Amino acid sequence: MKTAFERTRGKTGRNLAPVMMSLITQANQKGIRFSEEEMTLILQFLKEGKSQEEQARIDQMVAFVNAAWKKRM
Repeated sequence: MKTAFERTRGKTGRNLAPVMMSLITQANQKGIRFSEEEMTLILQFLKEGKSQEEQARIDQMVAFVNAAWKKRM
């Protein structure tokens, strides 16, 4: 989780998608699986201090990553 916070710091909107995909892929390769609660916590931290518009972009990015990840499986 610390790595996720460090790599996503300062990233916004569409810039987050490739970083998140990379983090998920790397975690999966290492056998690390985040629970739904852990993912919710990470997203809450990512949204902290951001405008409503930016929070909506983060939600869109999450939907994009989820859709892309499902296609890979």
